[in-house]
Amino acid sequence: MVSHKFQFKQFTIFQDRCGMKVGTDGVILGTWTDIKSVDNILDIGTGSGLIALILAQRSPAKIDAVEIDRDAYIQASENIANSPWRSRLKIHHNSIQQYADFCDIQYDLIISNPPFFANAYKPNNHQIALAKHSDSLSQIDILQVTTKLLKPTGKLAIIYPTAAAINFQDIAPTFGLYCDRQLLIKPTATHSVKRIIMELSKHQKPCQTHTLIIEKDRHIYSDEFIALIRDFYLKY
Repeated sequence: MVSHKFQFKQFTIFQDRCGMKVGTDGVILGTWTDIKSVDNILDIGTGSGLIALILAQRSPAKIDAVEIDRDAYIQASENIANSPWRSRLKIHHNSIQQYADFCDIQYDLIISNPPFFANAYKPNNHQIALAKHSDSLSQIDILQVTTKLLKPTGKLAIIYPTAAAINFQDIAPTFGLYCDRQLLIKPTATHSVKRIIMELSKHQKPCQTHTLIIEKDRHIYSDEFIALIRDFYLKY
């Protein structure tokens, strides 16, 4: 059973009203993404506020977080309000498409752990379906929004399962976005790549590829994974 609360070193995530629970995808995305020279950040589909809060701990940037689901928006608002960085974070209850229509800001970093199931069976739980299925936030939606809201020198950081990530990299150049850096994530050394984090920008250059193995043995995290989560997980 998933706990309704996840305690990090400097903040707490309550998640009983969210479809997307705390997981390694969001944690790795938030801790691995490059935040050098980043003054403002947009978190698309913030859910519980997890990634926004990880980035707030790592960076002094101002952060806008957008969430379409009302219950998740309320919960993220509470998680942010209870954090040490509430003065720098603002959450918006909108679809990202609506937000992009009225937003007059361009961002140094746009980040998202988006829904990725397409044409798949949906659970009866509306929140879980909204959080995990791409009907309301397709790859094209994300690329269109990024084209408008990303600074010329900014970057998009996003995570997908392997096949979806390859597809995203294939279509991104159509929108003037190119993968500069990617992290291939494997549960163990013997597993295939399950997730890919990509950093894309508006400037084409060779893509740097790194691999992260989460566990070196059953329930024993790798040194590389521990280095990412050490400032956040209580036991490290």
